[in-house]
Amino acid sequence: MSKDRTFVDGVLGLLLPLGPARARAMFGGWGIYMDDTMFALIADDVLFLKIDSETEAKFAAAGAQPFVFSRNGESITMSYRTAPDGSLDDPSALLPWAEMALAAAQRARKGKKKKGGKRKVAKRKSP
Repeated sequence: MSKDRTFVDGVLGLLLPLGPARARAMFGGWGIYMDDTMFALIADDVLFLKIDSETEAKFAAAGAQPFVFSRNGESITMSYRTAPDGSLDDPSALLPWAEMALAAAQRARKGKKKKGGKRKVAKRKSP
């Protein structure tokens, strides 16, 4: 990971219309968060945005490439795609893609929450 945050800070500036995003160093790259939701990542000065089944076709149609990395000689594709060409040129071009990414990340996060919400407590037997 580069110590130079120039690209990261530039992306955060482009995302300002969406809200106060923040970057956190992770796994040789950067996670981009809105509140506690990671909706983008930066690897090798490339911005990748979160996708899901509702948004993947839109990103693919725009030519966005998947985020793929290698682990133990195996290629692993994550649910992120590059920001479409030209979208990093100005905030108004990036904003709709970033909104879709944030919504996808929020849906994914909501799906991971436990249903029911109550924890079972073992009952004690009376003596």
